[in-house]
Amino acid sequence: MIAYQTTTPGAPLAEVSAETPEPQGSQVLLKTLACGVCHSDIHLHEGVFELGHGKQLEVGRPGQVLGHEIYGEILAFGPEAEGVAVGDRRVVYPWIGCGDCPTCARGEEQLCTPGRALGIVAPGGFADHVLAPHPRYLFDCGCVPGSLAATYACSGLTAYGALKKIGEIRAGDEVVIIGAGGVGMMAIQIARAAFRIDPIVVDIDEAKLQAARNLGASRTWNAGDPQAAKAIRKATGGALAALDFVGNEATVNFGLGCLRKGGALVIVGLYGGALNIPIPFLPMNARVIQGSYVGNLQDFSELMELVRAGKIDPIRISERPLAEATAALADLKAGKVEGRQVLVTELA
Repeated sequence: MIAYQTTTPGAPLAEVSAETPEPQGSQVLLKTLACGVCHSDIHLHEGVFELGHGKQLEVGRPGQVLGHEIYGEILAFGPEAEGVAVGDRRVVYPWIGCGDCPTCARGEEQLCTPGRALGIVAPGGFADHVLAPHPRYLFDCGCVPGSLAATYACSGLTAYGALKKIGEIRAGDEVVIIGAGGVGMMAIQIARAAFRIDPIVVDIDEAKLQAARNLGASRTWNAGDPQAAKAIRKATGGALAALDFVGNEATVNFGLGCLRKGGALVIVGLYGGALNIPIPFLPMNARVIQGSYVGNLQDFSELMELVRAGKIDPIRISERPLAEATAALADLKAGKVEGRQVLVTELA
């Protein structure tokens, strides 16, 4: 098999030839047909997350095979794998835990530390083969194209998991989506289709705002206007929730500035920085600041049911060969990508 592995932080991925694994027990071997490229891949490639105030969290290591938005064809499986067949094409749920800890017992495998997440801890989809530990992590996508279906494993699931954290929506409640990149675009679609939310969409890029309008967003605001958050709060009476799919100091403060008393800021993006807020403002405004990390297996099952039913309109997908993995990371970091990039092998 061929895999594209990390070397030193930020350096081009190395093409490495290795023995194709043979599935054991409940394992399933898939030929990778498509793998999305995510912003978290950039952090792992560069080896750091920015924490603000000159601090960094070191992550990543040489020899990692990145890529966690995986769609593939089953080639073989171990003797304990049930309910699968050679030739089946499936989306892989990558956020796999140890299976033994209290977190996993609660069904929150995505929060298991360190876990066995594909493309994060275990080898992922920047390779022509990938090994899934059990058939329960494989999902049928119906008639949805594989390159789009792959993106639901992170981009779609992340959006769905964040939207679920809002809770009950009543008449007059407003939701703000900050960031109209790949995940934000997915959140717009899922909000409208699955939650009946017409979100307010915010970005600093007018082209992305136009793309959001093309997806059906009826209200967009350019965050380059220093009065935008105040204007949103005035126009809505304050939002019930703001979902930040960027996750830097500016966007977090923008989100807080949109909220009414009792509102919630759900931080999803990982761009980095530090949050400084006067502590009395938290109880005085009764606001909730919550992180959201992808979603659990049940969330993904619910999301894929919506996908198979055709209830979620597609976002823009740009396909490029698997061998262009390094270039795809560079383009994403440079902000040259609208929608989602997907690395493909021989996808029809």
